[in-house]
Amino acid sequence: MNIHEYQAKALLEKFGVPIPKGAAAKTPEEFINALTELPEGPTMVKSQIHAGGRGKGTFTDGYKGGVKFCKSKADAKEVAARMLGNTLVTAQTGPAGRKVQTIYFTVASDIKKEYYLAILLDRVASRPVIVASTEGGVEIEKVAHETPEKIFKVVVDPAYGLADFQVRELVTRLGFAGNEAKNASKLIRCLYAMYWETDAAMVEVNPLISTPSGEVLALDAKVSFDDNSLFRHPEIVTLRDLNEEDPKEVEASKHSLNYIALDGNIACLVNGAGLAMSTMDIIKHFGGSPANFLDVGGGATRSQVVAAFKIILGDPNVQGIFVNIFGGIMDCNVIATGIVEAVREVGLKLPLVVRLEGNNVEAGKATLASSGLTIVSGDSMADAAQKIVKLVAAAA
Repeated sequence: MNIHEYQAKALLEKFGVPIPKGAAAKTPEEFINALTELPEGPTMVKSQIHAGGRGKGTFTDGYKGGVKFCKSKADAKEVAARMLGNTLVTAQTGPAGRKVQTIYFTVASDIKKEYYLAILLDRVASRPVIVASTEGGVEIEKVAHETPEKIFKVVVDPAYGLADFQVRELVTRLGFAGNEAKNASKLIRCLYAMYWETDAAMVEVNPLISTPSGEVLALDAKVSFDDNSLFRHPEIVTLRDLNEEDPKEVEASKHSLNYIALDGNIACLVNGAGLAMSTMDIIKHFGGSPANFLDVGGGATRSQVVAAFKIILGDPNVQGIFVNIFGGIMDCNVIATGIVEAVREVGLKLPLVVRLEGNNVEAGKATLASSGLTIVSGDSMADAAQKIVKLVAAAA
């Protein structure tokens, strides 16, 4: 689960990470109250969407920049009015962009130098890793590509936690000294505490800055959380912004389905993430294009299968459906019964190919065959994939 910058900053502040003073607003009327909380002087206006590259983004009306420096709060109010309700397109949003529904005002900091700092899970080492660089800011992707030696990592033992020597290593390699080093050390410790205690999947501060007065501040923040841990953090769940998520993915989560929309035209309904990945691969192999990743899990019910079909058909790009089920724990006949019920309920007109294998497969195939519906069976995964690709191409 992702959250907005202003929400991430509030969490950082709660854990003692120093940030520039800021306030969020969702309506033009709230601009006044938000700006009143800030001192007079230069102010940053920041569009709040779940995507990076906001500063270099362009709104669909041609207005450039989702992050703006303003000399006064009066200017900030005018700029915010241009952004709110407008659609911002960045390198990460795709051409459709994201509608800006919240504006975050912050004090404009006097920047001496920018750095990069992030904490995430190293899946190879199965440990948290702190990634840092002396070259922070909007060009960090370019730094990673062209000068990777400027990025270094510190792997943390989760049983012991972040050690003092590791903090010293980070501070030294980032080039902090004197009072800056002291402030940077405190920030790093507080940031790791937040990452660990909230079960975050990633905490990224870009840029981390130093100021002429010796402060070290988190100027921007991007935070995401492990969905599997959210049951422990109801206060974090309340930060979820459904407006930033694909409506089909939101609906899928209500039925405990794992769904990710893609840009193809052949929908996939599969049980198990590994099989789902293989299904998408084999569709591509035979010249098709998957429209989604949809994993119904190992114990799907008939109602979940019906819900899955409705979600799939909510995508106007879908021109065919491939159901690929391997019954281990899953009963193939339960899936088959759900498929028949779903096809009848939604009045499916699109090509449908079903491949069943495993637990109670003969009963499942019999249910499909006796339904009287136009459902094409696949003898194997390859056979089924070829059939759905050909059917979709023929229909087109």
